[in-house]
This record gives sequence, C-alpha cells and structure tokens, in this order.
Amino acid sequence: MTQRLPPRLQVLSPEEAAAKKQAREQRDAQVRGVASIHEMRDAIRQAARSLPEISEVPRMGRLDAAAFQALAAKGLPFLITGVVNRWPLSALTPHALRERYSHLPVRARVGDYVNTAFAPDRAMQDMSMLEYLELVSAGTHDLPPYLGNLELRELNSLCHWPAYFRKMGPPRFWVGPAGTVTPLHCDYDDNIFAQVWGTKRIFLAPPHHDEYLYPSEANAILFGSPFDPEAPDYEEFPLARKASMIECIVNPGDMLYVPAGWYHQVRALTFSLSANRWARAVPLALNGGASRQS
Repeated sequence: MTQRLPPRLQVLSPEEAAAKKQAREQRDAQVRGVASIHEMRDAIRQAARSLPEISEVPRMGRLDAAAFQALAAKGLPFLITGVVNRWPLSALTPHALRERYSHLPVRARVGDYVNTAFAPDRAMQDMSMLEYLELVSAGTHDLPPYLGNLELRELNSLCHWPAYFRKMGPPRFWVGPAGTVTPLHCDYDDNIFAQVWGTKRIFLAPPHHDEYLYPSEANAILFGSPFDPEAPDYEEFPLARKASMIECIVNPGDMLYVPAGWYHQVRALTFSLSANRWARAVPLALNGGASRQS
C-alpha cells in the first residue's frame, strides 16, 4: 500500500494568517447570503436560548420540503423515516461495496484522529476502498480507521436527496466499523444526516451551551470541544455538568436533521455507511433574522 504524505503546511506570518482567515470568512458569508459569519453565529446562539428543553429527538414520517422547513424553523433536531430506505444505495451491502467499488480512491483517517480532529495535521492515508476495507478487517488499530467527509460521486449516484434546503453543499460519505467516532463539535450550517446502513449513537447539545463545552475554533463555521459525553471528565471540564446532552440512536433508513450550531458527537455501533449534506444558506431556525447581505 502506497502512503501519500499530505502537502507541507505553508508557514504564514500572523498578518498573512489573519488576512487569509478574513478572506475565508468573507467567502463563507457570501455563500450563505449573510453579512457576517460572526453575527450569524451570535444570532444562532441567541435564538437557541428560547428553545424548549428536550430529552429525546422526535421521530417523523416522510416530509415534503415545506413541512420540513416549517419544522426546522423551530430550531430543534428531529428524525425522518421513509426517505433513505427508498434510495438504491440502501440496497447496497458491505460485500457489494467491496466488490463493486474496490477501485475508488479514498482518504482514511488513521491513528489518533479523535484528539487531532480539528487540527490541520490530522493523520490521513490515501488508499483504495479495497485497501481500506482490508485495513479494517485486519483489526490491528486501537481506534478503527475511518472514511469520513468524503465526496464519493459513485455512491451519490444511488441517492435521491430531498430538496429540503434552498442551497446545499456536496454530499459527504462516512464509512467505518463499530468504534469509529467523530468527537464533539458544531457546524454553523443546517445538516441532514442519512444513515444508510448500520447504527450510530449521536449525542446532541444546543448551541448556547457552548459556554459549558470549552469550544475552540477550527474555522468560522466549525468549532470543536474537548469534552467527551461518552466518558465525561467533570474534574477537567466542570462547566460541562450544565450542558444538556441528548442521546439519539440513528438506525438504518433514518435521516437526522441537525440544526446549525448544535453540538454533536457521533459513534458507530456497527459497521456503517452514512451520508450528509450541509445547507449553504441562512439557517432555518433564524427565520431570516440574521443580517443578510444587501
């Protein structure tokens, strides 16, 4: 197996780094149709303060776009059934993935990709789908290798995404065995997460509870937290006792709506294939309340 090293990180002066960060935030704001990503984040957190507390994620039947948007405007997560199980991709099996898509180039998360999840130098290896599946079968890693956040167009041709968002980013795919995990973080975009096969456990916390979760900025629309709701360390993170954590089991055929700004941690309980898409627009919970570009 040939390992391709990631490109050498460019060393920037503080001024260059600040200018690059500002330019990216301006592009992010333009794509989403808001005047400022910072103002959008603040608006999301402020709106969340008026949300009712929930102890579980409600489950809905199939929704058309209007019904989805009306429900999403309330700012709470929910599960949708009857959509993903109609996709041709849902009929795919792990054996078929190996036989039909072994040639696909993929980039696997390897090593300690949890503690380096939001660092620019997370350990990655380029390989084929077959090489990845054989790496998983070997079972020699404490933390199983993970295919995460990959744009696999061959698999997306077997999906029929509902038009829930006015504008969406490209589909992203997640493949891995039990034990693969994405640590606690939030994206400041609305998200629909489709569980094609396998089962995952997801912990969710509302946006305004970031004040209890010791967040750090990876970029303007992505913040990570060092707190682990599956193994809480309240001595190191005492404020986390105040954070509401909602546990949700996502089963095959489920689609989970994660509103912008909601923290979430995802663990595979079985070998899983998942896909998601982020909106690229004003979050639905703001109902047009964020400062839009004129």
